[in-house]
Amino acid sequence: MSMSAPFAAALKIPTFRASREELHALDRRHLAVGLLLTWLVGIGRWWEDPRAGLIQHLGLGSVIYVFALALFLWLVLWPLCPPHWSYFNVLTFVSLTSLPGILYALPVRHGLELQTAQTVRLWMLAIVAGWRVLLLVWYLGRGAGLAGFPRLIGAIFPLVIIIFALMALNLEKVVFSIMGDLGPEKRSVNDSAYAVLFLITVICFYAFFPLLVFYLIAAVYALRSKYKRVGKQQQQD
Repeated sequence: MSMSAPFAAALKIPTFRASREELHALDRRHLAVGLLLTWLVGIGRWWEDPRAGLIQHLGLGSVIYVFALALFLWLVLWPLCPPHWSYFNVLTFVSLTSLPGILYALPVRHGLELQTAQTVRLWMLAIVAGWRVLLLVWYLGRGAGLAGFPRLIGAIFPLVIIIFALMALNLEKVVFSIMGDLGPEKRSVNDSAYAVLFLITVICFYAFFPLLVFYLIAAVYALRSKYKRVGKQQQQD
């Protein structure tokens, strides 16, 4: 594999062009490129937000988030028994999906009124979030080998949990502040996005338990099928 392969993958994966073989062949060089992109995008993500902490401004928060998100996805989807499933592969894939987040680095606050900037940033959030959800659905099929109902549940259920977690992290700093009317000195271009996140969280609250039931059904079926295959193979040996 040439040295340019990791950079080619960094363009192929966000554009849904990576083959099954390329997704299975992700290695440490791909991870290094993915983490570099995550770091750069993380810096651009927060540079217009005055409430962001030092770790966020340095892009380190985004790098840490990638490791945590990959571990979360790996653990939650493991019971669905994807044929090709490893933490390293999931981590590398997640890091290589950071590139669409470059939209966050556009200086929407400079030259625009705050309300207009908030609307633009909200649309950016919607585009990037939708893009990454589609990438996850695509990866679960082509990279992990899930299909049909387990693939659908595997894409939706973790996202519902993630939205709850994101909302919990921003609850005190943002939601309460929005409800209490932020002063001009504390407002940022991300406030509208957080408000929409609050609304989505309410919707996810009602969807969580039905999705949990479907997830458990899919997991039990997948685990039973896996152990049956293992049992038959041991009998043949």
